[in-house]
Amino acid sequence: VGNALKWFPDRRGLAAGLTAMGFGAGSAFTVVPIQNMIKASGYEYTFFWFGIGQGLIVMLVALFLNSPAKGQVPAIARVSLARRDFAPKEMVSTPVFWVMYAMFVMMAAGGLMATAQLAPIAKDFNVAGVPVSLLGLTLPALSFVLTIDRVLNGLTRPFFGWVSDNIGRENTMFIAFGLEGIGIYLLSLYGSDPYLFVILSGLVFFAWGEIYSLFPSTCADSFGSKYAATNAGLLYTAKGTAAAIVPFTNVISEQTGSWHAVFLIAAALNIVAALLALLALKPMRARAARAAVMEADRVA
Repeated sequence: VGNALKWFPDRRGLAAGLTAMGFGAGSAFTVVPIQNMIKASGYEYTFFWFGIGQGLIVMLVALFLNSPAKGQVPAIARVSLARRDFAPKEMVSTPVFWVMYAMFVMMAAGGLMATAQLAPIAKDFNVAGVPVSLLGLTLPALSFVLTIDRVLNGLTRPFFGWVSDNIGRENTMFIAFGLEGIGIYLLSLYGSDPYLFVILSGLVFFAWGEIYSLFPSTCADSFGSKYAATNAGLLYTAKGTAAAIVPFTNVISEQTGSWHAVFLIAAALNIVAALLALLALKPMRARAARAAVMEADRVA
């Protein structure tokens, strides 16, 4: 993703989305094979051979990657708000970074909750093993969700990245984050229907996966291309912070006797993040851009 942000500065959203799409949609091809191998040979055997295979592929493809040389891309992209390149230490001292970090945590928490707890949620809704026929396929609801969600989770990344290149990062965040909040809330209400469980889970994942294109591209727009990979990596640690929240969802569900409260909290976090995109991040980035222009004029 860091290389994509550098090579295509005028289409950062789409470039980051296409790069990250492999992480989301690629796993759709391995869901059923991994499940079958686990049943036949166990977790240890399956993880060992799939891990070796994936590692070898990554090492091979990495040999063909390179960073752009000076002059190969514009010094300042058309969509960029940055007038200089911020080093990581400078970036983490800005309010814009921490607002993005908080939004990333809010958004990642809901998606990780859905990913980690999808199986127990499906079982509690009594739909896990119910056959569902959609798009010419018939699979148990949980297996259907695990497959289609990976595809949608991959497709959403270049789609919303492309949208953000055309209508702006924050506007796209507001739409996508709000859509996920609505999807999570509807899933809590209608998830006991196996067909709606599959469809609404797909909507949730479609509206969640775009964080892996929107946040890296917004980060590069705001803080420049030179340290884009490192800066995006620092911002990405928000996913780890969000992951620390996920285990508490089990505690909440056990105390309340259902997943409804967990869904409401996740939906609320998404709506708050959507509002922050328009009401906080957008004006803050605009002010930072104006200040950078004034500073450049003063130096000149």
